[in-house]
Amino acid sequence: MTASSTSPLATVPKFPWVGLLALAAAVFLSVTSEMIPTGLLPDMSASLGVSEAQVGLLVTVFAFTVVVTSTPLTALTRRWPRHGMIVGVLVVLGLSNLLTAFSPDYIWVVASRIIGGVAHGMFWSIVGAYAGHLVPKEQIGRAVSITLGGGTLAFVFGVPLGTFAGHLFGWRLSFGILAGLMFVGALLVWRFLPAVERDEAAAGRRDRSIPRPKDRTIPTVIMVCLIAAVTMIGHYSFYTFVVPFLTGPMGIAPGDVGGLLFIYGIAGAIGLVLAGSVLGPRPQFGLLLALVVTGVAVAGLAAFAGQPVLALIAFVIWGLAFGALPPLLQTRLLHTSSPAFRDTASALYTTSFNIGIGGGALLGSLIFDAGGLMLLPIVYIVLLAVSLVLVLVVGRMSVRAARAA
Repeated sequence: MTASSTSPLATVPKFPWVGLLALAAAVFLSVTSEMIPTGLLPDMSASLGVSEAQVGLLVTVFAFTVVVTSTPLTALTRRWPRHGMIVGVLVVLGLSNLLTAFSPDYIWVVASRIIGGVAHGMFWSIVGAYAGHLVPKEQIGRAVSITLGGGTLAFVFGVPLGTFAGHLFGWRLSFGILAGLMFVGALLVWRFLPAVERDEAAAGRRDRSIPRPKDRTIPTVIMVCLIAAVTMIGHYSFYTFVVPFLTGPMGIAPGDVGGLLFIYGIAGAIGLVLAGSVLGPRPQFGLLLALVVTGVAVAGLAAFAGQPVLALIAFVIWGLAFGALPPLLQTRLLHTSSPAFRDTASALYTTSFNIGIGGGALLGSLIFDAGGLMLLPIVYIVLLAVSLVLVLVVGRMSVRAARAA
């Protein structure tokens, strides 16, 4: 028998692989742009005549620009087409990296990173919910994992290759190449990413004489954002200065750092696959597991820093466990939020995530400047424990909300 055109098989939407891969490419470029200073700390420090801690603060400047600008700009542009905005912010990110490549001194580098931070914040306030608009709810975990896979690949290839190129040919060339790739990425998104119709667009045309009911998912969304902020503060307080840790307490030769960051990224990619395939349907359990394993791995890395084999094993496990955290957090957010609140929830999540990145880099810089490099993993573990408690609280909130529905 032949299925009729009205059968369920004929109405199943095709999974948007090409569009999601274009979105993942944009994420790859955005994350590489944000994190590349962490791999070029010594090179930029020597060239610009500032300390490594000051170069580390470039991550803070970038992230805090996102924090300050992303939510208000998202509100101001809420009726603008999302597709065109992604293309536009990629172009601005490309210009920002081009300015960094030609900056004559540290102040100009800071200014160029602020421009990039504005565009980056807009990008993430859009991209976080975009995958959710492309697929039905049951496919959100899969779509988010593919999209955020671009971020994982940034740690696998983007940052290590940028670090390698920076060591060989100078850090300015790394930023110049990244600028060119941003412009190519904008073209790919323009060509292959489908446009979406958002619930908020329809809401913008609603009768404003009718009061809008309060969204009941807001409290749980805020808690997920708080978990993201605390977790990222811990992570980036340590990861921002992972190169000094590798070349200092672990005794790794500077020329081998790029290879280790590559291995770390590969482990993160495996964690991402696990998040999308095994843990995605159960993001609550997945978050608990990833937080615990991350804490144990970081503790092992600190305890066995002077023993290369054990330290490297802990380093790889850290990458594996942490690689699962961002997609699990994003999936938890999109499952928790109502469809009408997703864009706003993603803007709040972006703000929280970048509070974590910037706050972590700032906290790590203060500790590093005070001569306490080995305190960084301890701070990280404490904050992971706080996140673990908050995840348990979110679980209870979700149960109560399900019973009340």
